[in-house]
Formats: sequence, structure tokens, C-alpha cells
Amino acid sequence: MNQSQYSPQGFSILPPVVKNLLILNGVFYLATFAFGNAFHIDLVNYLGLHYWSAPDFKPWQFVTYMFMHDPSNFTHILFNMFALWMFGYLLENVWGSKKFLFYYIFTGIGAAIFHYLIWYFQYSPSIDAINAFLAHPSLASFTDFRNSPNFKLIDKDMIQHFNAFVPQFNETLSKGDIQATQLAVEFMQQYKAELLNAPVVIGASGAVFGILLAFGMLFPNTVIYLYFFIPIKAKWFVILYGGIELYSGFFNQGSGVAHFAHLGGMIFGLILILYWKKTDRRKNDFWT
Repeated sequence: MNQSQYSPQGFSILPPVVKNLLILNGVFYLATFAFGNAFHIDLVNYLGLHYWSAPDFKPWQFVTYMFMHDPSNFTHILFNMFALWMFGYLLENVWGSKKFLFYYIFTGIGAAIFHYLIWYFQYSPSIDAINAFLAHPSLASFTDFRNSPNFKLIDKDMIQHFNAFVPQFNETLSKGDIQATQLAVEFMQQYKAELLNAPVVIGASGAVFGILLAFGMLFPNTVIYLYFFIPIKAKWFVILYGGIELYSGFFNQGSGVAHFAHLGGMIFGLILILYWKKTDRRKNDFWT
């Protein structure tokens, strides 16, 4: 299908689902500031998606995380919303609002699942090592853990906690192994909770990358101007961004960007589109 060949009746530059998604993201973004300043409530922590075994995880976060954005980085929401409109309005006109909304939510949830599956494989050795220590605590095993690659301090709160713990632990060592071991157990219990709670996924990027994938599949030869200047066909644009996210996911893990969530949105989008193509051949009328 070519974009220039498609001109349905009632074509809208701002169809209802895209419009309401833009509004909802804007409302949640402003609410982050309002709740933080007025009530000292951290909506990012409450509505952002935590790892599923973390103490702060709640089931609704699989949906609410898609409407949260970094309040300290306006470009985060700006570029997500621009991409949502730029690629989403045409898809909604082609698919219809119901199908487009389902795709958006499906790819957003899929992005989160894929991101945390990768996180599980990256951090499960650390969690297993913590659990092994807590099951049989000793100063020797604690020292071994601290000196191993499994000991990861992945945010500033964890670093501050550890820096405060070290002098207290060293002082306690002089009073006896039992007290020092108990202090190590308390530290490891808190460290485990902090490690599980630390990764918080927010933003519409996973769903937006799913939309980008769909645009590239439906309109592969449509020309997009990269940085508003460099012309590139949509299919190559999608492949380029997918490759960048794959590379960044492996080699730029400390950037604070959930690159594997972006890839997850594209992967789940591809799965759903292929499924729809298969069912369309069987004249599935579910969306009519």
C-alpha cells in the first residue's frame, strides 16, 4: 500500500485515539509535577513499571507506565508524542480506531514484557547469589559477593546506601563476627529490595516503536526525512532504528534508556501484524 494511493472518506489528521493518547500523556506529565509539588507523591515510582517480583510492583503498571515520562527531560515526551502523531494518525485512519488502540496497548505491554525478560537474564545471577547468602549467611560469602561481578550498584540511591554501610560494617567487625554478619544480612535484604525496585520503565516509546514498525510495513516506500533533512524510505528507517536499538541494548546499558523495550515493541508489533495478515486471509470480520 502506498500512502499517496490511500484517501479514505473521513480521513483525519488527528483521529480520536491518537488525539486522546496525546491528551492523556500530557495530563499524566503535568500531574507528575502537580502531585510531586503539592503532595510529595512520586507518580513515576507509583505508576512506572517495576520488575514483577519487586516490592513496588503493581499489576496496573503494565498500562500506566506508557503514560508516564521523565519530568526532568521534556524532550522525552516531546519526541514520543511527535512520533505517535506522525506515524500513528495514518495507521488509525487505515485500521480504524479500535484496531489501532488494541495494537498500541498490545505493543506497549509487549515492550515491557520483553524488557524485563532481558533484565531477568542479566540480573538473575545477582538475585540468586543474594538468596544463597541470605539462606546461609557468613562473612566469607558476603565478602565473596561484594568482590564478584554479581554485586551491582545501578543507581545513586544504592551507591549512597552502600557508602553509608561500609564504615558502619567495618566498625562492627571489631565487635565480633556475629554482629557483623547480622549487619550484612540486613544490608543484603535491603540491597535485594533496592535492586529489584531500581529499574522503572516509563514512557510511550515501546508502543511508539511498534507504531514505527507498522508504518514501515504498511508504507515501506514512503519517504521520511530523517532530522527533517535526510530522505530515507520507511522500510530502511525501521531497519536502521531497530539495528541502533539492538546495538545500544547490548553496548550502552548505562544510558538509562530501555532499548530492549523499544525492540520489544517492534517484535510484538511484527507478531501481531503477521497474525492479522493470516486471519485476514480467512476473512476474519472481528474488527468490522
